[in-house]
Amino acid sequence: MNFNLTQIPDRTKKPRTNGLTMVMDKGLSLEEAKNFLSVASPHFDILKLGFGTSFVTPNLRQKIELYQSANIPVYFGGTLFEAFLIRNQFDEFVNVIKDYGIKHIEVSDGSITIPHAEKCGYIEKLSKIAVVLSEVGSKDAEHIIPPYKWIELMNAELGAGATYVIAEARESGNVGIYRGSGEVREGLVQEILTKVPSEKIIWEAPQKAQQLYFLELIGCNVNLGNLAPHEVISLEAMRIGLRGDTFHLFLDKA
Repeated sequence: MNFNLTQIPDRTKKPRTNGLTMVMDKGLSLEEAKNFLSVASPHFDILKLGFGTSFVTPNLRQKIELYQSANIPVYFGGTLFEAFLIRNQFDEFVNVIKDYGIKHIEVSDGSITIPHAEKCGYIEKLSKIAVVLSEVGSKDAEHIIPPYKWIELMNAELGAGATYVIAEARESGNVGIYRGSGEVREGLVQEILTKVPSEKIIWEAPQKAQQLYFLELIGCNVNLGNLAPHEVISLEAMRIGLRGDTFHLFLDKA
């Protein structure tokens, strides 16, 4: 850090296994990605090329190699996995992963229906070649999953070989673990945490109020995802009590 301050909470150090910040790149240019890395690389851990953007992103290979050269793992959004799957192109998806040197894979079923046993089968297969992040929850706001089912699905997917489960919220933060207004479904989150280890969950939290909720609930080393690139520094300051929202959260506790 740039100067000394006492009573700063103890952040996990990179390479982290918890306290992760996952960023969504929805179309940064190579130059923008370089500039982003120049300020943010110490403060985020993994990067998702959002939904199916990697299919249309120019200079895709160079962009992936740029992030990887900064020791930032890159993975394709789960929507791309689903796009291959619904077209019966699973083997081609695996070939693409290998061709681009991707070491992390998101397995999701937010846009299509996959029998859960089948989804767990994909997780098991893919976990043999990469770190699997499996997403739980639907992108359909009308599809409400009860808490016991979230717990059941998350634990089954971890058991199948997922390293982390991602709690779905979309890029806008208004489905899954959130209401349409963006408000956290607190009962759902707290019930999940009674049965699923917090260090194994990445909570998609694109909105500041959502990030604050999880920091207050779990602490500075909560795993948060779907951050916009320009929010990384702000989030790191919030994590350690250097933003108004969390200013008093860690005082006399560090």
